[in-house]
Amino acid sequence: MELMDFQIVEFLEEVLKEDIGRGDWSRLIVGDRFGEGRVIAKSSGVIGGMEYIRRFEKLAKLRIIPRKKDGDHYDKGDTILHIEGSGRDILTIERSLLNILQSASGIASLTHQFVDVSRGKLLILDTRKTHPRLRQFEKYAVRCGGGKNHRLGLDDCLMLKDTHLALFGSITEAIWRAREVIPFTMKIEVECENVDMAEEALEAGAEIVMCDNMSNEEIAQVVERRNRIAPQTLIEVSGNVTLERIPEIIQLGADAISSGSLIHQATFKDFSMKLGR
Repeated sequence: MELMDFQIVEFLEEVLKEDIGRGDWSRLIVGDRFGEGRVIAKSSGVIGGMEYIRRFEKLAKLRIIPRKKDGDHYDKGDTILHIEGSGRDILTIERSLLNILQSASGIASLTHQFVDVSRGKLLILDTRKTHPRLRQFEKYAVRCGGGKNHRLGLDDCLMLKDTHLALFGSITEAIWRAREVIPFTMKIEVECENVDMAEEALEAGAEIVMCDNMSNEEIAQVVERRNRIAPQTLIEVSGNVTLERIPEIIQLGADAISSGSLIHQATFKDFSMKLGR
């Protein structure tokens, strides 16, 4: 989901409020001096965060000139953006700007590794394992790396997990009950721990079956039964999905993999801001 302009600006306001506190003392020292500088990459990767960073112009007396856009590859030493305007404002937003760029680029770079290995034969999906109050931002960063978003929240799709199924007599009962109450357009996904669960979900009409922590042999059996019982159903693989395992999953015939690691295992990329011509 693409965020509206006001949503990004509100996010930036909260980020700045956290850092500025009661005020930036350096503003008293800098005065009205003009500032001009650039942000430089100290490693290589894939850019994320520019959609947010350019909105700093709405909050400060600045002109931000991107040299890279979201999804672009960059190398060590590349200039990512130029910035000019109020020296006070540049210094006040410096850390917030860099944090956004470093965090989003870290997620985008890791996601791109998964996308690159998948060679377009599997969808690479994120999960709801995000940092509190940063879901929209982190899922945006996944898109910067070429990944796709799974559910943004509980209202996107009904996903029946083991904790849901424990309250019903069977997967079939849970799906039938769901069909009575959910909107006509909403899909149902069922998290399955073994082949028998997956077969029941297929027969009950689930639109998506997740193979959760299954072996390659089990996934192959699920795909075979999908092809025979409900060829329109999508097969998603999750749990212990590594870069090395992706080619094997492609061969098994699954449609997508989902991995929380795209976000919670990503690390900050390194950038620095230099002022002066």
